[in-house]
Amino acid sequence: MYGGDEVSAIVIDVGSYSCKAGYAGDDTPKSVFPSVVGSIEQAEDTDEAKPEKEADSASDPKNGSKPMDVDKAKTKRKFYVGQELEFRRDHMEVISPMKDGTVMDWDVVDNIWNHAFRRRLLINPEEHPMLIAEPSINSAQQREKAAELMFEKYKVPALFLAKNAVLTSFASGRATSLVVDSGGGSTVVSAVHDGYVLQKSVATSPIGGEFLTDCMMKSLESKGVVIRPRYSFKKKEVSPGDYKVVDLDFPNTTDSYRLYHMRAIASDIKETVCRVPDTPFDEVAYANVPTTSYELPDGQTIEVGAARFKIPDILFNPFLSQTIPGIDGFGDSTSIRGLPRMVLESVNRCDVDIRKELLSSILLSGGSSSILQLKDRLEKEVLEESPQNARVKVLASGNSTERRFSNSMSAVSGLEGASLHPLGRSSKCGSPKQSMKSTAFPISRGNAHEMVEHACCPSFVLPKMCVGNS
Repeated sequence: MYGGDEVSAIVIDVGSYSCKAGYAGDDTPKSVFPSVVGSIEQAEDTDEAKPEKEADSASDPKNGSKPMDVDKAKTKRKFYVGQELEFRRDHMEVISPMKDGTVMDWDVVDNIWNHAFRRRLLINPEEHPMLIAEPSINSAQQREKAAELMFEKYKVPALFLAKNAVLTSFASGRATSLVVDSGGGSTVVSAVHDGYVLQKSVATSPIGGEFLTDCMMKSLESKGVVIRPRYSFKKKEVSPGDYKVVDLDFPNTTDSYRLYHMRAIASDIKETVCRVPDTPFDEVAYANVPTTSYELPDGQTIEVGAARFKIPDILFNPFLSQTIPGIDGFGDSTSIRGLPRMVLESVNRCDVDIRKELLSSILLSGGSSSILQLKDRLEKEVLEESPQNARVKVLASGNSTERRFSNSMSAVSGLEGASLHPLGRSSKCGSPKQSMKSTAFPISRGNAHEMVEHACCPSFVLPKMCVGNS
């Protein structure tokens, strides 16, 4: 109960590929939409005249400014989020706020959050406690910025930041596990022990779903396949049941927007036809495998052969991608490892006492983990490299939707009684803004729950092992 009324906590997870938002207690996210946005530079409105003193100061040579500086048009970014991104606009760039799993553009994240609250969930964030699912590699500065934005702008009554790996582990009913999160922009392996992420165990790789999508796109292009974005053509009926594709010319369409739509098609091809091979991919052995048909939006039918095994195998052998024309080499080859090596590397960084338990509870999450046969192949290769008496078990939900959204779903599905139940507000509570300024220090030390408590805002009833792990 909150102020006499029952109020649901909101859970939001902005990933490299999509944003998931929903209510605590629901089985699935209420809304899922792309975490990239459209951006157009626009001139700011100049209807309001500047104060005469300000204008004179700006044109004063003593200040090092020229009179023309006042007339120079200022620009601001206009963002298009969610469905708005699907409509082509001249000069619209497609940008992502994330790089290697970390937020790089908080203006974009702010617009994504606002879209999720106002347009998707249709809620006032001031009335709901908030849980943010964050990457295991999030820095103190990132956490502090997220908290500042939530308290200062959205004025949320309470906030909790939880690691994705912890949420995934609790969703499976485990307090200790090894979480393999293969998302859109990267793959992260983290050990969770008693509800805490062991930071020394975190292993990362830039190989994720988007990289595999690019590999699929370049592989098809090398074979002469032309992927037409949906906005770039229309079908004209020339006779009953017979259509002709007519190209449309939009010269002011940006390269990033065109690439965004081409990737969407290539991603669907990847998800439809690909599967992880039972053994490491070999060009000769897979040269004559049966092909699988796929119909492109413009009506072309393509055949995908060895590439449907080769591209998923890049998760196990990243350097296979170097054999695909058009794929750039890796800048830092030391961070490029296959999944089995990342798993063993993460386990070996942990105390000997918990290694057996980690190997027997390897959890798969993220969109890329939904590729067919990935679970069996990973279990097989990790077992081959593990100690003789080790029991290796890779666990994954049989439902691909659950696996894709396991991080956000775990946050909104209760977590064995860990639903976010806000406590009552203290009568001595100050404003969130004042509290934020006076208590931001705990966030920099990684204790989000302490900040919430010090801020006199309603805290959350969470399992003891979960509190403080954010």
